[in-house]
Amino acid sequence: MHPKKKVMVFGVFDGLHEGHVAFLNEAKKFGDYIIAVVAQDHIVWELRGRLPKNNFEDRFEHLEREDLVDKVVIGDHELNSWDIVKKHRPDVVVMGYDQDVLKSELERNFAKLGFSPEIKIVHTYEENFPKR
Repeated sequence: MHPKKKVMVFGVFDGLHEGHVAFLNEAKKFGDYIIAVVAQDHIVWELRGRLPKNNFEDRFEHLEREDLVDKVVIGDHELNSWDIVKKHRPDVVVMGYDQDVLKSELERNFAKLGFSPEIKIVHTYEENFPKR
C-alpha cells in the first residue's frame, strides 16, 4: 500500500458556495488526502482590509460539517510564516486562480520550508462549469 498523496488548499471559506465546492473537487484530482487551511480573521483583515462576514469558528465548523475535505486546520497566526505547510508537508498545494500572491510567497519561501511541494492552479468555477 502506497502512502497517501497529501494535497493542501488555502482559503477564507466565508459562506461556503458552489465555487468553493468546485475548487475542492478539483483539488481532489491531485491527491488522496485533502487538507483545507482556513484563514484566521486577523489574517483576512491583513490580506483584504476587511473581516469576513462569518467569524473564524463558524467558517471552520461549516467546512468541517460539509465533509468536502479529509482535514480542516487553522491557518497560521502570522502571515507568511508557513508553519502549517511545514507541519503537514503536503505533496501538492492547490490554489485558486485568484491566489497569485499566495503562490509567489510560497515559492519564495521554499528554502525556508526545506522542501518544495508541487503547486497546481485551478481555474474559476465559471471556466470549469459555464453557465447555460
